[in-house]
Amino acid sequence: MAIKTLPVTEARKKLTDLVDKAANQLDEYVITVKGRPKAVLMSSEEFESWKETNEILADSELVKAIKEGGKELAEGTGIPWEEAKKQLNL
Repeated sequence: MAIKTLPVTEARKKLTDLVDKAANQLDEYVITVKGRPKAVLMSSEEFESWKETNEILADSELVKAIKEGGKELAEGTGIPWEEAKKQLNL
């Protein structure tokens, strides 16, 4: 994956190629107008992942639970995976 910056005039000329590279190679492009960043081109998968991450980070209770889970893992005090599967009927 590479992040590249290019002016909108160049992006317009190479749009099909840029879209292919974003989709297949996960390249990301910062598109500038008069030298200032104005937009980003990335794969739809990366965009969906970015949106999901932002949704998680916006949920303070979920972030708290994730941090607590990380702490339990580090301390070795969490529920063993086999026990968790039983509790979840997996």
